[in-house]
Order: sequence, then C-alpha cells, then structure tokens
Amino acid sequence: MSDRGQRDPLEEVELTSEMVFDGCLLKVRRDTVGLPDGKEGVREYVRHPGAVAIVAVLPDGGLIFERQYRYPLRRAFVEVPAGKIDPGEDILACAIRELREEAGYEAADWRHLGVMHPCIGYADERIELFLARELRHVGNALDEGEFLELLTLSPDEAEAAVHDGRITDGKTIAALFRALPLLRG
Repeated sequence: MSDRGQRDPLEEVELTSEMVFDGCLLKVRRDTVGLPDGKEGVREYVRHPGAVAIVAVLPDGGLIFERQYRYPLRRAFVEVPAGKIDPGEDILACAIRELREEAGYEAADWRHLGVMHPCIGYADERIELFLARELRHVGNALDEGEFLELLTLSPDEAEAAVHDGRITDGKTIAALFRALPLLRG
C-alpha cells in the first residue's frame, strides 16, 4: 500500500506457499504469486529471523571489529559484531546480548541507526543497525562453536578497508556508512 492507501502497482500477491526446506536457521519457501499483469509467477526465497549489527566505539574512538570464518565463502571476513535475533527478542536486547557475547563489552549509550536488507532478491532477512558508545569491557561469552578474533580500527582505517576491499561484508559497510557521519560530528 502507498501512503494514500492505494495498492502498489508493482505488488505481487501470494496465491500459494510451500515449505521447500526447514533448517535450523534458514527456511526456504516456494510461492506462486499473482503478477501485476495478471499472470502467475514462482518465487523461491529464504526466510531468516533477522539480525543486528553493532558499530561499537571504544573510549579512544577506535571501532571494534571481528575476524570470523564464514563457511559459505570458505574464508575469514572482517565485520562488526553482529548476531541473529532470537524469536520474540527485542532488537536492542539482541544488540546488547551480541556485543557482550562476541566482543565482551557493555555500552551505556545506544543509538538505533536504521535497518538494511542484505539480499532482497532471495531472502526476507533484515539487519537492525546500532551505534554503541561508552563501552566497558566485561569479558566475552562466545556461543559454543563460535570462534573469532577481535581487532580495532579507527573510523578512517575502517573506511579505507572498505574502499580497498579488506572489508566486503554488506552489513558492516552499511553500518559504517550510517555511523561515520555521527562519529565525525
């Protein structure tokens, strides 16, 4: 629906829906949809519970990053702390939990930066972006089977790492893009 209560002329309407795969994290669906021209089409997509990503600012202005192995691409990536939203979990509560578990920090100041949709062509995943300041180290509590290295980059170093290809993770780039104007005043 548009702001005037009219249906979007590009909207596709679900006619039927079936579960193709029901995994631990991901669910794959195949829907038959009514297209804007009155014909039918098929849409396959991944259902994802959503996630958070946090730009965490240390007292000296440095930003916390993680280096974590990502199996689908068979290599380690540099990314901001992030994690999956549990069923019924508030997004801020998730961000607080993930920063504590993965990086070992608590923050006194939180700001929601917005949302990004990383793969709109084949998934319903959303990632809620946060800025965390006034950090206090409390020690991490990684999930079983989770392995990562922490590193710190200045905002300028992080931006340069995006431009030179050392940071390619979409949620990290989006979170930095939203946070950098605030970090630079």
